[in-house]
Amino acid sequence: MSEHQNTPGTGADRFPDEVVARLEPDAKEIISRYPRARSALLPLLHLVQAEEGHVSTAGMAFCADQLDLTAAEVNAVATFYTMYRRGPGGDYQVGVCTNTLCAVMGGDEIYSSLKEHLELENGGTTEDGKVTLEHVECNAACDFAPVVMVNWEFFDHQTPETARNLVDGLRLGKDVAPTRGAESLCTWKQASRVLAGFDDGRGGEGVQASGPSLAGLKLARERGWEAPDPDDLPSRPSDEEGGAQ
Repeated sequence: MSEHQNTPGTGADRFPDEVVARLEPDAKEIISRYPRARSALLPLLHLVQAEEGHVSTAGMAFCADQLDLTAAEVNAVATFYTMYRRGPGGDYQVGVCTNTLCAVMGGDEIYSSLKEHLELENGGTTEDGKVTLEHVECNAACDFAPVVMVNWEFFDHQTPETARNLVDGLRLGKDVAPTRGAESLCTWKQASRVLAGFDDGRGGEGVQASGPSLAGLKLARERGWEAPDPDDLPSRPSDEEGGAQ
């Protein structure tokens, strides 16, 4: 029998009864948001990640039980998305964007500097359990390149020096404030619970958009530009008129 089949299991393959009893009410709340239960798998994986800091075999078994899925189905999803850790990591996941624009603007240099400074390779965690380092393909913030994210919060216009100061501050327990968004950082587990859909009440903190992100809006207001009225746009040929091929 495959290890991925949804079998009862024991020990490390399952959460203790007290953990299951504590997580089940949250799981049921998540599942109730969707017309089909299996659609709740992604937030459920974040929920179990908030419990252990990663998605373990026990976490996947919990998700499978809640959604009546096989372990193989859950494993296929958990291993596809990079936001789910498959092993223990640090309190703060530091992701350096090394995609094209950030790389050209200095992202590769930042990543190399942090690897040397922390003595880590990609996915490695410092001995004190504070920082996990990774390179990411895109942080969706090209207008602030090069960008580093910590537990999905933005640190814009970074340099090797500022990035080293950032990780040193995290390891020393200093108050580190993101460039935009929340006024302080939460832990990886806390961030995972938010991603599971449980509001921490901090969504409105800090600056949400600034600088180059608003340049187009600023220019439009200065020049009096407005979006066209849909009724004024040229009509498109209908299928009957031969417009659709």
